[in-house]
Amino acid sequence: MGGFSADEKLRLQQLRALRRRWLRDQELSEREPVLPRRQLGPVAAFWERFLQPGGLWRLQVFRAYQASTFAITRFLIPAWIVLYYVKYHVMKTPYGAVESNPRIFPGDRILETGEVFPPLKEEPGGHH
Repeated sequence: MGGFSADEKLRLQQLRALRRRWLRDQELSEREPVLPRRQLGPVAAFWERFLQPGGLWRLQVFRAYQASTFAITRFLIPAWIVLYYVKYHVMKTPYGAVESNPRIFPGDRILETGEVFPPLKEEPGGHH
């Protein structure tokens, strides 16, 4: 016995017809999809108009972006690298570093006032 029975053939034929109908239903007509008009708010409407190709503002923003990218990559970053190298590897004292006053010990003379720094009080020699 080879092949399908009559019931199986009928079932396969019905499945093929259903698949064809389903595929035909998936095709869109020229009028589809029919969507309601979008109501844009003022900000969204501005961006919708702003992002249209060929707009003057879009061109100006792109030029400003290109100029700033050029300035940052060609001038600011290399200048920062050179400044860092000079500040921390070439100069003896880093830029902006203030030398601290030398330590003052008992008996030293303070130059501005001329007074002598008094000696420290003696601590008791006993154990506690």
